[in-house]
Amino acid sequence: MSTAPAPDDGPGLILVVDDNMTGRYVFTQWLRRAGHEVLEAADGTEALELLAGPGPLPEVAVLDIALPDMTGFELCRTIKETPATADVPVVHISASAVSVSDRAQGLHGGADAYLTKPVDPDELLATITAVLRYTRARRAAQSLAARVLQLNEATLALHGATGYEQFAEAAVQGTRSVLRADSASVYLSLSGKPVRTFQLDGRSPMVSEDIDADLLDRIADSVLGTRSGARTMLVPVARWRAMVPGPQLTGDVLVAAVRAHGGRPPVCVAVAVEAPPSQDDLRLLVQIAQACSLSLESLRNYAEEHALALELQRSFLPARLPRPAGVELTVRYVPASTHAEIGGDFYEAIATEDGGLLLVIGDVVGHSLDAAILMGEVRYALRAYAVEGHPPETILELLDTLLTRDRPLVTVTVCLVLVDPDRRRMHVANAGHVPPLLVTGGVTAFVTDHGQLLGLGGARFTTTTVRLSGPTRLVMYTDGLVESRAVGLDETLSAFEAAVAKGADRGLEELCDGLLTGFGQGNDDDIALLVADLKPEAD
Repeated sequence: MSTAPAPDDGPGLILVVDDNMTGRYVFTQWLRRAGHEVLEAADGTEALELLAGPGPLPEVAVLDIALPDMTGFELCRTIKETPATADVPVVHISASAVSVSDRAQGLHGGADAYLTKPVDPDELLATITAVLRYTRARRAAQSLAARVLQLNEATLALHGATGYEQFAEAAVQGTRSVLRADSASVYLSLSGKPVRTFQLDGRSPMVSEDIDADLLDRIADSVLGTRSGARTMLVPVARWRAMVPGPQLTGDVLVAAVRAHGGRPPVCVAVAVEAPPSQDDLRLLVQIAQACSLSLESLRNYAEEHALALELQRSFLPARLPRPAGVELTVRYVPASTHAEIGGDFYEAIATEDGGLLLVIGDVVGHSLDAAILMGEVRYALRAYAVEGHPPETILELLDTLLTRDRPLVTVTVCLVLVDPDRRRMHVANAGHVPPLLVTGGVTAFVTDHGQLLGLGGARFTTTTVRLSGPTRLVMYTDGLVESRAVGLDETLSAFEAAVAKGADRGLEELCDGLLTGFGQGNDDDIALLVADLKPEAD
């Protein structure tokens, strides 16, 4: 936390470099009587050691030109070329280098002022005051610019958060960075649950914990009363500890509260202070608190939109599945968690007129409401064609014709598996979809035969018939489960086949959970998964 700055013309720490003991004594006495602190050096080497030492840097360096080991011009150049001291202003003083060319050389070399001896004390003090005033104003502007940049970076991090945990961490780190504070705490309501996130110092971990339902309102009321808007308040440590239980920020607490219109809960941001805050501190704390409030509102809207989109997505999927004899079915649908948009992955199971079972997995290309609506249209059309008794290859051709006529430039991948009533044969028709996987008698195999995507037009699809000699497990899935930007599809499919084979003795629910854990983490696409255990009818 920065402190309130010294007055622009207030006393400062001054370095005086002069090999003449008498002249140096006179200058230092004038400066000390005016309230300045003074460091003394008899030559350039001693001056550079003081500047490199552990103590604070002087605010002004007063350099005599005629030094025994180097000229004042050389010393000034060294000071200006050293990153740690480049901002230290220099005032040259000389009794011999008094010509216009000498003064020009000094000023061109980086000096901020040039005085010639004999120097009047009022002239020296006025020059030091002017240099201090300019230097402090410049440093204050540089500091504020750096903090505004940190505020912008913190605001970007807040608006880039996709979850409440990430948001709270960005809020605390941003507050500590912008306010330059060791400890900070953020109080807000997440999905109706008041939470505080804090970091007591840079070495401590970030902590998030639930708080009493009324604590957030008590803090906001103490700062804002019943008003809306944003405001800051410096709260004495005793009062803060009486109001806020649990781990404490050290010292007095500067807190900003923001209460927006519309009945939303307030947001409060607090930092520990060791000295009275500056006006810049107050303004920046309000800005970071308002950024927290605005980005939290966006995050709430995002979460609400995502929940609505997911609810809409699930409404397009089957509400229940048929349960014919000899067949056990399990399905999963996992939305792309990093997107508020909804996609076109779907599954379907349809009992046919002759007692067979049509199993379907498909994916409409794209993520949008339009993709989800088209997915619903494809499902309903597919059900209608299946009810009419068409075989799988004919269903694909009818869907392809429908899409090319009514939905040009839209493509869909679909895999159909028709299981005979006695579960002794299945008929696979695949339109550009990832291959289904069969497990029979401990042997796994993909059914790789496939045709082109739906929606391109002019295709003729074929059916691959597979005879089932015993109990068979069928695994159908969309590409969101097996495609990865970091690994090739063939490699992922090989690992997927091995995982399904390893889980052959598991129940369907356990297998699905294991596949989603092993392959579905971190992918940026929707996932639909349908697994069926088929038991052939006894002779």
